[in-house]
Amino acid sequence: MSKQQLIKDQLRESAGVLEATAAQAPVIETVGQLLVEAFKKGNKLMTCGNGGSACDAQNFADELVGRFRRNRPGLPALSLTVNSSDLTSIGNDFGFEKIFERQLEAHAKPGDVLVAISTSGNSPNVLRAVEAAKKAKVTTVGLTGKTGGKLKGAVDHAICIPSESVARIQEAHITVIQILCELIEGAMFPDAPKAH
Repeated sequence: MSKQQLIKDQLRESAGVLEATAAQAPVIETVGQLLVEAFKKGNKLMTCGNGGSACDAQNFADELVGRFRRNRPGLPALSLTVNSSDLTSIGNDFGFEKIFERQLEAHAKPGDVLVAISTSGNSPNVLRAVEAAKKAKVTTVGLTGKTGGKLKGAVDHAICIPSESVARIQEAHITVIQILCELIEGAMFPDAPKAH
């Protein structure tokens, strides 16, 4: 197989996964609406994940605190993956599986929303975060892969990307995150001018 053919095959596979993810539109819409309602009530979004999913979690929070496509006020969103002092001290003192759980114990309030990201749906620290969120009366959303793993049954709302490829799942996760940002901005700031 030529390199160009490999490239074309990968792009077509990615497009196919995104097309199949359209079946998740009802739950994506539901999640967008619950985030809008949380923000309107003064609550916040918290996000978590490992590796590439940590990057996605950080990006989600960044797009809301900063901006996605509209010049508008910042929204309260916190990525639990970015504070190196918290992550290393909690990991050192309590274990890596508690790095998100402990932060939720500190920051979560009833009515907040947690978006937990795991391509396998089986990351122990992400699952513990969901448990801590439920104790704090936080609504939980899972972004995961085809089977959903343990995360699917643990969260209030699961968006499962129909693929077993980590690369394809992560590509679809960032697309879903961007769609959610579009839904949130459109609902909360319909008259805000577009930045770009």
